[in-house]
Amino acid sequence: MTMTVKITSLADIDAALVEALLDRAFGSDRRGRTAYRLRAGTRPIDALSFAALDGDGALVGTLQSWPVMLAVDNGAVEPLVMVGPVAVVPDQQQGGIGKRLMAALMAAAAGGDPLMMIGDPEYYERFFRFSAAETADWRIDGPVERHRLLAHNPLGRPIARAGRIVPRIDARFACGEQVA
Repeated sequence: MTMTVKITSLADIDAALVEALLDRAFGSDRRGRTAYRLRAGTRPIDALSFAALDGDGALVGTLQSWPVMLAVDNGAVEPLVMVGPVAVVPDQQQGGIGKRLMAALMAAAAGGDPLMMIGDPEYYERFFRFSAAETADWRIDGPVERHRLLAHNPLGRPIARAGRIVPRIDARFACGEQVA
């Protein structure tokens, strides 16, 4: 039986409900992971963050997107959108909710900044054209399995090859230095 799911803006959902869902999906120790540290000090991008509600209006899935950037080794800055976490309540996983959340993101992100994530390469490459091909020389603070550091550019242009992923707290600054 297929569940009726409505995709809506995550900004409309109580933050405590989102945190409770994330704890159920990933555990309360999730905040120590590299991706969480990278997002520290930033706020989700409302236009690229979504919630999945079941037919009764209960929260069953979330997808958050975050402003980060690649501080390129040549001094340039490439704005990126960090995708994740993509979370679905455990008893509804494998039911297509995560795929619907990702489809909403891909539609909303069309023509925008490149996307990056730490995720399952087989799944995200197969369904959403994310790849580790351009991220081999990206650096990120904290442990990460290199093959799980993925990127997708909605515009199809190459993304800078070498640099460090940092939070995009203020786009005028990267790593404490003013950027033109």
